[in-house]
Amino acid sequence: MGVIKGFFNTLANPRLFFLLAVGALGVMIWKRELFATKAAGYGLLGFLSLFFIVGSFDDNFRLIITKPDNVPIVGLIFLLIFLTWYAMREAVLNDQRIAAGHGPIEKAESDRVWVWPDLVYTELISLIVCSVILILWSVFLKAPLEQPANRSVTPNPSKAPWYFLGLQEMLVYFDPWLAGVVLPSLIIVGLIAIPYIDKNPKGNGYYTFNERKTEITLFLFGFVILWSSLIVLGTFLRGPNWNFFGPFEFWDIHKLEALVNVNLSEYIWMRGLRMGLPTNWFVREIFGILFVLAYVFVLPVVLAKSVFKNFYEKLAPPRYYVTVLLFLMMMALPIKMLMRWIFNLKYIVAIPEFFFNI
Repeated sequence: MGVIKGFFNTLANPRLFFLLAVGALGVMIWKRELFATKAAGYGLLGFLSLFFIVGSFDDNFRLIITKPDNVPIVGLIFLLIFLTWYAMREAVLNDQRIAAGHGPIEKAESDRVWVWPDLVYTELISLIVCSVILILWSVFLKAPLEQPANRSVTPNPSKAPWYFLGLQEMLVYFDPWLAGVVLPSLIIVGLIAIPYIDKNPKGNGYYTFNERKTEITLFLFGFVILWSSLIVLGTFLRGPNWNFFGPFEFWDIHKLEALVNVNLSEYIWMRGLRMGLPTNWFVREIFGILFVLAYVFVLPVVLAKSVFKNFYEKLAPPRYYVTVLLFLMMMALPIKMLMRWIFNLKYIVAIPEFFFNI
């Protein structure tokens, strides 16, 4: 049992955790016909249930998953896997029907029901069931209320609500003005811009994957990998002093990890050119500034003439550049995470003179 716990603790390493999540999503999309089978869906839920049931015999694991704050996140994991599997299953079934010359199942269903009593009656039953669940939940699970706030006593770890854990994880890799203002604003702007950018009528009102491969893949990557997985990571794997801990590892408040993060300017001037850092901030950060400018302004043009040539012709310049800019901003998070984990890179551009770091 100790070997199995050690194996899962190793998989919980953020590098492996993130890469495995991306790999699992890639395999799910690549082998979606296999993933969409009932055996695969029920097998994943069964394995996950077995993992939590057997793991609950470990004191450290049980202490984490039974914490009132964390119980809903356990439910979120099950719902995320089930709903992702169900949506992909419906999409695969529809794609098979469309390939065979039949329309999607949603358009074949011609039956209609009345709002009253059919719909209202169903909603009433749902309301009663949800009310019963919430009442039982409140009776058997204590509310996560703590002592009155005391500025001389700070919880360790001090975590945001679950729906902000993704943003709190982003704060590890970006400055607050980026992680707390710019990136969330771009998320909202991107969601608002979707109907104006994506005018493809296919897939409207029915499940499909083949007709919307790029759009669905990007959505799954953004929602499952860059949002839901960061919530799981921040809930179960971030412990005291915001260090990483395995699911079966004791949260030792005295655990210390050496901070060896280095800025890009230090890599180039001190380690690469064997020189001291220039005193002028512009000269010191010129390489990082050029890198960021190339990433934002040059890379979209290069992609338009190579990898994204078809998208450029399909969307036209205005919609293309808005789409690619939002895409590059989204990819900035996993790129920065990997650069931190692999190269211990802290900031690409570090200008503390103006409190500006990227």
